[in-house]
Amino acid sequence: MKELTGPRDVASIFFGGGTPSLMPPKTTAAILDRIAKNWSVSPDTEITLEANPTSVEAKNFKGFKAAGVNRVSLGVQSLNDADLKVLGRLHTSDEALKALRIAKRNFDRVSFDLIYARPKQSLADWRKELTRALKLQAGHMSLYQLTIEAGTPYAALHERGKLVCPDDELARDLYELTQELCEGAGLPAYEISNHARAGEECRHNIVYWTGGEYAGIGPGAHGRLDIDGVRRAISCLYAPEDWAGQVESHGSGIESHERLSAGDIAEEYLLMAMRLSDGMNLERYAALGGQLDYQTVAMLETDGMVRVNDILLTATPNGRLVLNSLIAELAG
Repeated sequence: MKELTGPRDVASIFFGGGTPSLMPPKTTAAILDRIAKNWSVSPDTEITLEANPTSVEAKNFKGFKAAGVNRVSLGVQSLNDADLKVLGRLHTSDEALKALRIAKRNFDRVSFDLIYARPKQSLADWRKELTRALKLQAGHMSLYQLTIEAGTPYAALHERGKLVCPDDELARDLYELTQELCEGAGLPAYEISNHARAGEECRHNIVYWTGGEYAGIGPGAHGRLDIDGVRRAISCLYAPEDWAGQVESHGSGIESHERLSAGDIAEEYLLMAMRLSDGMNLERYAALGGQLDYQTVAMLETDGMVRVNDILLTATPNGRLVLNSLIAELAG
């Protein structure tokens, strides 16, 4: 990868996808050491590890901290054991809470996620659970609405009527309650599904949402890098054995790196930046070659869906309720 990028300063490192916390801490240390030998890593570089909240993984937190990890993101997903089973999770709520306590003892920066709009979940249920979670938070939480993706086990269960999710009206109420409680606790949304105290935002994910550069390393990883003045989409081989074999034989698991057109770059920026509470920088969008239909923007502003403030285009609270449709309209 260094052959493609040349010297770079690393702002953040994120161990994610799959179950990275199952690897031995010494492996994490070796990876971080190799990164530091190839690029410049400063003492304040954000280094995040995603972890499942099980006792097996939590016992390694001290080792991960010694390896250099300084931020942990726990996949708690629910504080209700019955719902964890429905979601197919192997941990219990007690295990999750224990892992959270251990994480807080070892790391200054800890985040955890929850899924809401779960089957049979009421507004009162979510109020009680989120209120409890907000008392446990350490400055950052990711709160995702459950969505049914085609081709997944959830979709099959949903089609057979065995997974009944809240209707649109209840889902809207759940979202609005989420914003109300989080803002009241000092954790406003800085992205559609992410909440943080000022200064606790995930720096790594902000790179994605603001159209920055990132190197994807590992099986199935994707990246966006500017090479010789050209933005390239880089993808690695998906199957771990294929990726490892190519790394051994060629020094890299990269499968392809394609040149992105100006239109592609601008569209990606629009799709990601509109997720942010700060919205999209119109000057940057124009510099990337993006063109908005300002009649559409004016219509959406009149309808109370977007707000134009100087050089920022931002989704209003009503617009964020239908963000995917809003972005589709803006993209034309």
